[in-house]
Amino acid sequence: MSKKVPRILITNDDGIGVRALEIIERAVASLGEVFVVAPQENQSAASHSFTLRKPIKICEVKTNWYAVDGTPTDCVLIAYHALLNKNIDLVLSGINNSPNMGDDVLYSGTVAAAIEGTILGIPSIAFSYLKDGKNVKIAQKLVYYLTENILHYGLPPKTLLNVNIPAQKIRGIKITKMGKRIYQDMAIRNDNPQGEISYIIDGKLSYKPESGTDFEAVANGYISITPLHLDMTNYQEISRFQKRFSSLEKLLLE
Repeated sequence: MSKKVPRILITNDDGIGVRALEIIERAVASLGEVFVVAPQENQSAASHSFTLRKPIKICEVKTNWYAVDGTPTDCVLIAYHALLNKNIDLVLSGINNSPNMGDDVLYSGTVAAAIEGTILGIPSIAFSYLKDGKNVKIAQKLVYYLTENILHYGLPPKTLLNVNIPAQKIRGIKITKMGKRIYQDMAIRNDNPQGEISYIIDGKLSYKPESGTDFEAVANGYISITPLHLDMTNYQEISRFQKRFSSLEKLLLE
Protein backbone atom coordinates (compact mmCIF):
# COMPACT_ATOMS: atom_id res chain seq x y z
CA MET A 1 0.00 0.00 0.00
CA SER A 2 1.53 3.33 -1.06
CA LYS A 3 2.04 6.07 1.50
CA LYS A 4 -0.12 9.18 1.08
CA VAL A 5 1.81 12.19 -0.18
CA PRO A 6 1.11 15.22 2.06
CA ARG A 7 -0.61 18.20 0.46
CA ILE A 8 0.90 21.53 1.48
CA LEU A 9 -0.92 24.81 0.90
CA ILE A 10 1.14 28.01 0.74
CA THR A 11 -0.52 31.42 0.97
CA ASN A 12 0.26 34.95 2.16
CA ASP A 13 -1.11 38.47 2.43
CA ASP A 14 1.54 40.25 0.33
CA GLY A 15 0.21 38.90 -2.95
CA ILE A 16 0.92 36.27 -5.57
CA GLY A 17 3.88 38.13 -7.08
CA VAL A 18 6.23 38.24 -4.09
CA ARG A 19 9.46 36.22 -3.98
CA ALA A 20 8.74 34.76 -0.54
CA LEU A 21 6.20 32.31 -1.99
CA GLU A 22 8.88 30.76 -4.19
CA ILE A 23 11.25 30.61 -1.21
CA ILE A 24 8.73 28.55 0.76
CA GLU A 25 7.82 26.42 -2.24
CA ARG A 26 11.46 25.49 -2.85
CA ALA A 27 11.97 24.79 0.86
CA VAL A 28 9.16 22.22 1.10
CA ALA A 29 9.04 20.82 -2.45
CA SER A 30 10.58 17.52 -1.36
CA LEU A 31 8.13 17.08 1.53
CA GLY A 32 4.86 16.83 -0.37
CA GLU A 33 2.60 18.05 -3.15
CA VAL A 34 2.72 21.84 -2.98
CA PHE A 35 0.00 24.30 -3.99
CA VAL A 36 0.20 28.09 -3.89
CA VAL A 37 -3.07 29.99 -3.51
CA ALA A 38 -2.45 33.66 -2.74
CA PRO A 39 -4.17 37.03 -3.15
CA GLN A 40 -3.99 38.76 -6.52
CA GLU A 41 -3.10 42.03 -4.78
CA ASN A 42 -1.46 43.01 -1.50
CA GLN A 43 -3.82 42.36 1.43
CA SER A 44 -1.64 43.45 4.35
CA ALA A 45 -3.62 44.18 7.53
CA ALA A 46 -6.68 42.46 6.05
CA SER A 47 -6.95 40.53 9.31
CA HIS A 48 -9.52 37.70 9.18
CA SER A 49 -11.89 39.37 6.72
CA PHE A 50 -13.37 37.30 3.92
CA THR A 51 -15.61 37.91 0.93
CA LEU A 52 -19.20 36.94 1.68
CA ARG A 53 -21.86 36.26 -0.98
CA LYS A 54 -19.87 37.91 -3.78
CA PRO A 55 -18.07 36.25 -6.71
CA ILE A 56 -14.32 35.78 -6.19
CA LYS A 57 -12.24 35.57 -9.35
CA ILE A 58 -9.47 32.96 -9.55
CA CYS A 59 -6.66 32.78 -12.09
CA GLU A 60 -4.28 29.85 -12.56
CA VAL A 61 -0.88 31.55 -12.87
CA LYS A 62 1.03 28.33 -13.54
CA THR A 63 0.81 24.69 -12.49
CA ASN A 64 -0.49 24.49 -8.91
CA TRP A 65 -0.31 28.30 -8.53
CA TYR A 66 -3.55 30.28 -8.21
CA ALA A 67 -4.18 34.02 -7.77
CA VAL A 68 -7.35 34.91 -5.89
CA ASP A 69 -9.09 38.27 -6.10
CA GLY A 70 -9.71 38.30 -2.36
CA THR A 71 -8.23 38.14 1.11
CA PRO A 72 -5.84 35.58 2.65
CA THR A 73 -8.82 33.96 4.38
CA ASP A 74 -10.59 33.73 1.01
CA CYS A 75 -7.52 31.94 -0.36
CA VAL A 76 -7.60 29.26 2.33
CA LEU A 77 -11.36 28.78 2.07
CA ILE A 78 -11.30 28.47 -1.72
CA ALA A 79 -8.28 26.15 -1.66
CA TYR A 80 -9.94 23.91 0.94
CA HIS A 81 -13.53 23.82 -0.26
CA ALA A 82 -12.98 24.04 -4.03
CA LEU A 83 -9.50 23.67 -5.50
CA LEU A 84 -8.18 20.91 -3.25
CA ASN A 85 -11.45 19.24 -2.26
CA LYS A 86 -10.86 19.42 1.52
CA ASN A 87 -7.57 17.58 1.15
CA ILE A 88 -4.84 19.73 2.79
CA ASP A 89 -2.36 18.46 5.36
CA LEU A 90 -0.57 21.70 6.22
CA VAL A 91 -1.02 25.46 5.69
CA LEU A 92 2.07 27.69 5.45
CA SER A 93 1.42 31.43 5.38
CA GLY A 94 4.10 33.98 4.49
CA ILE A 95 6.88 34.73 4.59
CA ASN A 96 5.52 38.21 5.42
CA ASN A 97 7.82 41.10 4.58
CA SER A 98 7.52 42.67 8.04
CA PRO A 99 7.02 41.38 11.59
CA ASN A 100 3.80 40.07 13.11
CA MET A 101 4.29 40.14 16.86
CA GLY A 102 2.26 40.97 19.93
CA ASP A 103 -1.11 42.60 19.26
CA ASP A 104 -0.26 42.87 15.56
CA VAL A 105 -1.39 39.27 15.08
CA LEU A 106 -4.97 40.57 15.40
CA TYR A 107 -4.52 42.72 12.27
CA SER A 108 -2.27 40.45 10.25
CA GLY A 109 -3.56 38.80 7.09
CA THR A 110 -0.58 36.43 7.27
CA VAL A 111 -1.63 35.14 10.69
CA ALA A 112 -5.30 35.16 9.70
CA ALA A 113 -4.64 32.66 6.90
CA ALA A 114 -3.02 30.32 9.43
CA ILE A 115 -5.94 30.88 11.79
CA GLU A 116 -8.39 29.88 9.05
CA GLY A 117 -6.39 26.73 8.40
CA THR A 118 -6.54 25.93 12.11
CA ILE A 119 -10.31 26.51 12.19
CA LEU A 120 -10.59 23.96 9.38
CA GLY A 121 -8.60 21.47 11.45
CA ILE A 122 -5.38 21.80 9.44
CA PRO A 123 -1.99 22.31 11.18
CA SER A 124 -0.91 25.83 10.22
CA ILE A 125 2.15 28.08 10.55
CA ALA A 126 2.56 31.81 9.89
CA PHE A 127 6.04 33.11 9.01
CA SER A 128 7.27 36.72 9.07
CA TYR A 129 10.55 38.52 8.54
CA LEU A 130 11.67 41.39 10.74
CA LYS A 131 13.16 42.77 7.54
CA ASP A 132 12.40 41.31 4.15
CA GLY A 133 15.39 39.76 2.40
CA LYS A 134 17.42 39.19 5.55
CA ASN A 135 18.34 35.64 6.63
CA VAL A 136 16.68 34.01 3.62
CA LYS A 137 18.83 30.86 3.75
CA ILE A 138 18.08 30.28 7.42
CA ALA A 139 14.42 31.03 6.75
CA GLN A 140 14.31 28.29 4.10
CA LYS A 141 15.92 25.78 6.46
CA LEU A 142 13.52 26.81 9.22
CA VAL A 143 10.49 26.35 6.95
CA TYR A 144 11.75 22.94 5.85
CA TYR A 145 12.45 21.55 9.33
CA LEU A 146 9.29 22.99 10.90
CA THR A 147 7.22 21.57 8.03
CA GLU A 148 8.86 18.18 8.41
CA ASN A 149 8.23 18.24 12.16
CA ILE A 150 4.58 19.32 11.97
CA LEU A 151 3.74 16.86 9.19
CA HIS A 152 5.08 14.10 11.44
CA TYR A 153 3.88 15.20 14.89
CA GLY A 154 1.02 17.58 14.10
CA LEU A 155 -0.15 20.40 16.39
CA PRO A 156 -2.52 20.45 19.37
CA PRO A 157 -6.17 21.23 18.58
CA LYS A 158 -6.98 24.91 17.92
CA THR A 159 -3.27 25.77 18.01
CA LEU A 160 -1.15 27.43 15.32
CA LEU A 161 2.45 28.64 15.27
CA ASN A 162 3.42 32.27 14.67
CA VAL A 163 7.08 32.54 13.63
CA ASN A 164 9.14 35.74 13.39
CA ILE A 165 12.65 35.75 11.90
CA PRO A 166 15.16 38.43 13.06
CA ALA A 167 17.07 40.66 10.66
CA GLN A 168 20.38 40.37 12.52
CA LYS A 169 22.63 37.34 13.00
CA ILE A 170 20.52 34.54 14.42
CA ARG A 171 21.55 33.12 17.78
CA GLY A 172 18.91 30.40 18.11
CA ILE A 173 15.21 29.77 18.66
CA LYS A 174 12.95 30.87 21.51
CA ILE A 175 9.43 29.62 22.24
CA THR A 176 7.67 32.82 23.24
CA LYS A 177 4.47 34.49 24.36
CA MET A 178 2.81 37.46 22.67
CA GLY A 179 4.26 40.77 23.69
CA LYS A 180 2.51 44.11 24.05
CA ARG A 181 2.68 46.41 21.06
CA ILE A 182 2.53 50.14 21.84
CA TYR A 183 0.71 52.11 19.16
CA GLN A 184 1.56 55.77 18.93
CA ASP A 185 -0.76 56.29 16.00
CA MET A 186 -1.49 59.67 14.49
CA ALA A 187 -4.45 60.59 12.33
CA ILE A 188 -2.83 62.87 9.74
CA ARG A 189 -5.35 65.13 8.03
CA ASN A 190 -5.34 65.76 4.29
CA ASP A 191 -7.41 68.49 2.65
CA ASN A 192 -7.75 68.42 -1.12
CA PRO A 193 -8.74 71.30 -3.42
CA GLN A 194 -12.29 69.95 -3.69
CA GLY A 195 -12.77 70.48 0.03
CA GLU A 196 -12.80 66.77 0.87
CA ILE A 197 -11.20 65.68 4.12
CA SER A 198 -9.27 62.45 4.57
CA TYR A 199 -6.93 61.00 7.16
CA ILE A 200 -3.90 58.72 7.06
CA ILE A 201 -3.43 56.51 10.09
CA ASP A 202 0.27 56.23 10.74
CA GLY A 203 2.77 56.68 13.51
CA LYS A 204 5.72 55.35 15.41
CA LEU A 205 5.43 51.79 16.73
CA SER A 206 7.13 50.50 19.84
CA TYR A 207 6.67 47.66 22.33
CA LYS A 208 6.63 47.01 26.05
CA PRO A 209 9.90 45.37 27.20
CA GLU A 210 8.96 42.08 28.86
CA SER A 211 10.83 38.83 29.40
CA GLY A 212 9.80 35.80 27.36
CA THR A 213 7.98 37.71 24.62
CA ASP A 214 8.29 37.57 20.84
CA PHE A 215 9.59 41.16 20.86
CA GLU A 216 12.38 40.34 23.31
CA ALA A 217 13.41 37.23 21.39
CA VAL A 218 13.83 38.86 17.99
CA ALA A 219 15.47 41.97 19.47
CA ASN A 220 18.16 39.67 20.83
CA GLY A 221 18.65 37.74 17.60
CA TYR A 222 16.42 34.73 18.25
CA ILE A 223 13.77 33.26 15.99
CA SER A 224 10.48 33.59 17.87
CA ILE A 225 7.96 30.75 17.72
CA THR A 226 4.72 31.61 19.50
CA PRO A 227 1.98 28.99 19.91
CA LEU A 228 -1.36 30.77 19.45
CA HIS A 229 -4.68 29.31 20.57
CA LEU A 230 -8.07 30.00 18.99
CA ASP A 231 -10.12 29.79 22.19
CA MET A 232 -10.17 33.38 23.49
CA THR A 233 -12.29 32.54 26.52
CA ASN A 234 -10.90 33.94 29.79
CA TYR A 235 -11.61 30.85 31.88
CA GLN A 236 -10.23 32.40 35.07
CA GLU A 237 -12.97 35.02 34.98
CA ILE A 238 -16.00 32.78 34.35
CA SER A 239 -16.85 32.12 38.02
CA ARG A 240 -16.31 35.77 38.96
CA PHE A 241 -18.70 37.00 36.28
CA GLN A 242 -21.24 34.33 37.23
CA LYS A 243 -21.36 35.86 40.72
CA ARG A 244 -21.19 39.44 39.44
CA PHE A 245 -24.13 39.08 37.06
CA SER A 246 -26.32 36.72 39.11
CA SER A 247 -28.49 39.65 40.23
CA LEU A 248 -28.82 40.82 36.63
CA GLU A 249 -30.47 37.50 35.74
CA LYS A 250 -33.09 38.05 38.43
CA LEU A 251 -33.78 41.60 37.22
CA LEU A 252 -34.33 40.37 33.67
CA LEU A 253 -36.66 37.52 34.60
CA GLU A 254 -38.79 39.08 37.34
